[in-house]
Amino acid sequence: MKIGVIGLGIIGGVWARHYEAAGVLAGAWNRTAQPDFPRWKATPEAVASAVDIVQIVVADPPAVRALLQRLLSVLGPGKIVVQSSTIDPASSEEFRQLVIRKGARYLEAPFTGSKPAAEQKQTVYYLGGDAALVAELEPLLSLVSQTRFHIGTNRQAATLKLAMNLNIAAQMEALSEALVLARRAGISDDIFFGAMGKNVGYSGLTKLKEPKLRAGDFAPQFSVKHMLKDMRLASGINGCEEFPVLDTVRDCLAAAERAGFADEDFSALIKLL
Repeated sequence: MKIGVIGLGIIGGVWARHYEAAGVLAGAWNRTAQPDFPRWKATPEAVASAVDIVQIVVADPPAVRALLQRLLSVLGPGKIVVQSSTIDPASSEEFRQLVIRKGARYLEAPFTGSKPAAEQKQTVYYLGGDAALVAELEPLLSLVSQTRFHIGTNRQAATLKLAMNLNIAAQMEALSEALVLARRAGISDDIFFGAMGKNVGYSGLTKLKEPKLRAGDFAPQFSVKHMLKDMRLASGINGCEEFPVLDTVRDCLAAAERAGFADEDFSALIKLL
């Protein structure tokens, strides 16, 4: 089976190159043209026509919707859409219905893991859809990932991804505040992170972001604007309108965007302090 990747950003571009190295990439397209990219096609329709599986990795539900409206003319029996953008559960169901009405199959496949994880093939997928389809795509998705969880339905997979990002965003704000608190007391970063390493609050996020916080390096692994989009999507889920931590971290990310940090890594939250 051949795959095409639509959306060659921080993550999609890395995955596409892994697929190319494995000999399964048959098409690639990005809104901002990258004609030198392996297997580049002039249009997303051309990608979908050339492949068995279309993997979509774009910014948000409107971007996915716009792409699917273009792809519907070439989707049909034998085609599979793997939707890996972070979206809300209602949009996921809308997109699934669009695809299956054309006779194609649909898998919700959001993921966790920023650019370093993608480069090392350590992405973790949260898969939502038919168990047989999950099993069918297992060999292909294993080419770019370390772990693949079958969460349940497409709506559940989309929801879990937003839940995971809420936890990460909250940790990032708390870590930033804790570090600034320590720095203002004259405690060195060496002492802070040494102590944190032996504390129950130490996490994978701390390990990932420690070098960036120490160096003031906010080159994006996962941007402020994308995390803000995800927190806004989470806020829109029924029953989540008054989550205090979600509300707070969403407002902090919005302030970071207004301050001009939208394209920086979301660890740039510390710059507000």
